[in-house]
Amino acid sequence: MRTVRDVKALRGLVAGWKAAGNAVGVVPTMGALHAGHLSLVHAAKAGTERVIATIFVNPRQFNNPDDLAKYPRTEERDAAMLMEGGVDVLFAPPPEVVYPQGFATSVSVGGVSRELEGAFRPGHFDGVATVVTKLLLMTGADRAFFGEKDWQQLQVVRRLVRDLNIPMTITGCPTLREADGLAMSSRNVRLSAAERRMAPVLHRAMVDAAEAIRRGQPADQALGAARAAVLAAGFSDVEYLERRDAESLGPATGAPARILAAAVLGGVRLIDNIPA
Repeated sequence: MRTVRDVKALRGLVAGWKAAGNAVGVVPTMGALHAGHLSLVHAAKAGTERVIATIFVNPRQFNNPDDLAKYPRTEERDAAMLMEGGVDVLFAPPPEVVYPQGFATSVSVGGVSRELEGAFRPGHFDGVATVVTKLLLMTGADRAFFGEKDWQQLQVVRRLVRDLNIPMTITGCPTLREADGLAMSSRNVRLSAAERRMAPVLHRAMVDAAEAIRRGQPADQALGAARAAVLAAGFSDVEYLERRDAESLGPATGAPARILAAAVLGGVRLIDNIPA
């Protein structure tokens, strides 16, 4: 595996691969990798001949400076995992490559980005959309692989690719979970042992709500019970726990729909989603 930090070198490699008839996949990450990220690498390996993984902790998508400061940076460890996973190139640009002096452009996706995460993290999805647009264009890959755990982010990326006519296929990959149901996340390491035992309640409450809705219980009742269960388990806040249209994230008027949630446990913000 080769580590590349500038765009010209990366594009030269990609041009050579494409000239040889190889399809190119990209897995964008912010590092602090876990098995969920590696599942995206495996999907990319299965779907393309050459795979790029990116690591860039994007300051523009953090609306909380403390969250940015606490985000783990483990490039050496991450690189070893990516090499073992069969990645061809790690693209790890420094901030000045992604946002050079005088950078003055922002990509903003309306509609799908405005509620849920967008409401609780103002500016977050503008930062996501801007950096993802840059990474997709920098790599020039044919397919990009994103985890379904960040469901709203996945819909934002799909929308920007359609709207901007970026010639790339966006592939969503299933959420990987721990044995007790907790969605794998780089943030999970910040939970204390006691909090880690409480954390799976979020997923269980969502599953219970989805099952209740399928049995005919009104959605508002099922979701209200789920919020109450999460708070009773020791979470300090449930920012949202809602059933939405799976693509537009507007009100769910039919299928397909998803339950999406964000809740705070011990100062750590956990998100999850499931079909509903």
